[in-house]
Amino acid sequence: MEPSVAASALPATVDTITADDIATLAIGRDISNVFQRIPGVVANNIDQGDTGNGFRMRGFATQGTHGADTAITIDGVPQNIPSSQGGAGHGPAFLEWMTADMIDTIDVIKGPVSALFGDQNRAGAIAIATREGGAATPSSAAITLAGYGGRRASLTLSSDHGAVRSLLVADRYRSDGFRHGASNDRTNLFWKLSTTIGDGIYSVRASYYRSDYAGAGYLSLPALEAGLDPHATQFGLPGFGDAHRGTLVFNRQPTGAGGWFATVYAEDFRRGRAIANSATLHTFGYDDRTIHGGRAGNTWTFGDKAVLTVGAETRSDKGDALRRQYRDRQPTANYVNNQELDLLTYGAFAQVQYRMMPALKLHAGARYDRFDYDVVNRKLPAASTAYRGGAFTPKYGATWSALPGLDVFANVAQGFRSPAAEQISASGSLGPLGAPGGRINADIDPSKVRSRDLGIRARPAAGWNVGAAVYDIGNDDEIVNTAPDVFLPAGRTTRRGYEFDVNWQPGRALGAYLSYGRILRARIDNPAPGAGALLSVPAHTWKAGAQYRGALGPGRLTVNGDVYVTAGNPYYTGTPSMRRDMPTYVRYTLKSGYDVGKVQASLSLVAQPHRFASDIAYGTAAGLLVSTVPRLQAEGSLRYFF
Repeated sequence: MEPSVAASALPATVDTITADDIATLAIGRDISNVFQRIPGVVANNIDQGDTGNGFRMRGFATQGTHGADTAITIDGVPQNIPSSQGGAGHGPAFLEWMTADMIDTIDVIKGPVSALFGDQNRAGAIAIATREGGAATPSSAAITLAGYGGRRASLTLSSDHGAVRSLLVADRYRSDGFRHGASNDRTNLFWKLSTTIGDGIYSVRASYYRSDYAGAGYLSLPALEAGLDPHATQFGLPGFGDAHRGTLVFNRQPTGAGGWFATVYAEDFRRGRAIANSATLHTFGYDDRTIHGGRAGNTWTFGDKAVLTVGAETRSDKGDALRRQYRDRQPTANYVNNQELDLLTYGAFAQVQYRMMPALKLHAGARYDRFDYDVVNRKLPAASTAYRGGAFTPKYGATWSALPGLDVFANVAQGFRSPAAEQISASGSLGPLGAPGGRINADIDPSKVRSRDLGIRARPAAGWNVGAAVYDIGNDDEIVNTAPDVFLPAGRTTRRGYEFDVNWQPGRALGAYLSYGRILRARIDNPAPGAGALLSVPAHTWKAGAQYRGALGPGRLTVNGDVYVTAGNPYYTGTPSMRRDMPTYVRYTLKSGYDVGKVQASLSLVAQPHRFASDIAYGTAAGLLVSTVPRLQAEGSLRYFF
């Protein structure tokens, strides 16, 4: 009950993933798998190359396959990319530059209750902290082989140099892919230096990421059921893309609960992705951006009664964002859009917790964020414009220790998403640069949600932890396309549901968990004529698993088994549109690890037995399109510690 700036002290559902947890997961090619045990969460890459990391929770599916609507930070650096045209829309998160060896902890905060997160904090927020070198992290080298040509080599060098702790991670990954024409070639480099001076931990980290990939697209479920090869490539023409990302980050964090904090960062972000539209055509999306920014603030503690955090942050994002038509893999003169962006955001935030009584803690926070944008529309120059907007989002909550081992929490909070540059400066239909016409929608405000949560955290007996929450999220100013090139804050959406999870950990040797997420309502309340009202998110999400650790011969055996099920995911097809449900998706994961001396061997098996069922699918007028996945996949790894 003590007031704290830690995410776990929020009056909300918060799940924490540690480096030890990650070591028991079958991560494979997709870093999104670090979230596979989080209740009610659907996290995945869409299996078309390095195209972003989807994170769907609490009924949010807007750009859900690429991570929008959830604010994501790494060491305080925002990861959501506004107005991206690299095949991913507005606010995607690209986490492929990370590997499991770089991660220390992950906090998943459900709902927009924390004032420390700004743009995209609608479903909630994710805060990732990277590891430090020295005694906290062992040095190691590893080789991994997986099905369908997967191979990985990784090196972790951790050391102390006087008062400076160093962590270097190098990783090379390649895969041929389950589908014809699919491949991935990825390089990750990460170096972090940390030191403690007085009451602060100072760090500087540099990272570089490069990827070249090809994706096989989506296949029609009716065609698959009629006999189409699940390895086939959509239109017989693979998509393709590449990405380059270099980042430099400076951080200062206090060693204790109070003190000043600061983050300064700079990033070179380049990404391209070509999506096949026919047997000869691609739409090629491209981002070439220079990003820099920072945040600073201070936390004051007042004994065990209160804690107050006040800070400010800014982010500058300049560069090009475009989508262009390619024919026979060569660029044409026709563009979907082509914009030069100068996106400046800045804001201030404050958050306080006050222990009113020994068993009652109050929480309040607020943010004010400004957007100063300049958009040069090269396709329709008359639509070039400046944009000035802002959003104020208050948050309130309380935690009550009703009984020993039982906490009850509640919160009412607002979160927002900024308008996309393409909504502000519309680009019309496919055509050349410098064309006449164009429409400016410079008076649209950021879209805000209003979220209400009620939940419990209970410890009914030794080794048992139980959590449950119900939520209601409303939005009456969703930015929607009401007419050609016209975007207005006129959409209304409602999301309601509940979640519960049970964890049993009687000791180090055994453990088990079970969770269920139920979405009762996720719908557009005023859909356009002829459009479906239901949002495409699974109504049911089950997760369960168990772990065993024990001695075996001269070493130690660790075995983890996990089951993941999604069902009741609606989509619309046909003319007029009719509602259907996607096939139930089931995934079984088994990972065993054996440690003896300085050697660690592991084997992972992933089974997805339902034929043509996939977590990666969307509805069209012609039927459901799915990205087919292997029904069985194996991965083996050998790691040496030194």
